[in-house]
Amino acid sequence: MVDYAMDIHKSLYHTEDVPQDMIERRAEVVARLKALEEGAAPLVAFLQNANAVQELRADKQYCLQMLNDRFQIGPKQIEALYQYAKFQFECGNYSGVADYLYQYRALCTNSERSLSALWGKLVAEILMQNWDIALEELNRLKEIIDSKSFSSPLNQIQSRIWLMHWSLFIFFNHDNGRTQIIDLFNQDKYLNAIQTNGPHLLRYLSTAFMVNKRRRPQFKDFIKVDVIVILNDPFLGKRVEDNNFSTVPMRDEFLENARLFIFETYCRIHQRINIF
Repeated sequence: MVDYAMDIHKSLYHTEDVPQDMIERRAEVVARLKALEEGAAPLVAFLQNANAVQELRADKQYCLQMLNDRFQIGPKQIEALYQYAKFQFECGNYSGVADYLYQYRALCTNSERSLSALWGKLVAEILMQNWDIALEELNRLKEIIDSKSFSSPLNQIQSRIWLMHWSLFIFFNHDNGRTQIIDLFNQDKYLNAIQTNGPHLLRYLSTAFMVNKRRRPQFKDFIKVDVIVILNDPFLGKRVEDNNFSTVPMRDEFLENARLFIFETYCRIHQRINIF
């Protein structure tokens, strides 16, 4: 990323010279990378050995003992793999991050660190647009969040809010996402989290109801929730140009289905309809 910033600077100012602080920053990043590579090297080399990896089992204690006895890999190297994966994420190597964090979770015995690694893998899969795998990781996170004992109810609510935020990338790109967002957001505990700490998420749930014809009948129950329709949002508003991505197709789909829904409702409550 520092090299990229240097290239941008050269392009903008039409020069081959770059500021001294960029040069110093690059030296720091390279030194950090080398240190992390050295720390994680034994475990990375092991993971690149397909025959050796096959010896890993579901029993973490067995795996840790085997790695220590045969490959001199211990907790220090396992933790170094996490830090190396985090650094690779910051460098934009999302494919490597997903692989490293997957292996890290198989060896990590710290539940909090393992949960953090799972969040990282979810984000890496989203950034690579691997929607099926990302959905699997999302469901794993949901199970942990719903079953985990949190230090306070607020922490659990915040985790659910973060989960729903990241899920938007998946649900609005996955083939069956419009149904699954309803299944997740409309659960009582997640709906309560939305009302408590994320009312803006209601717009995405209402949009999913509206564009999903099979689930539209449930919309009447959802309307009982205190929903505030904000016209100036990515789906319905006029400030689409303020976003970094185009939401016009989604907005048009929403408006079309909203008109159909109003017409269907009108037809149900009237015996005669004047079409002129």
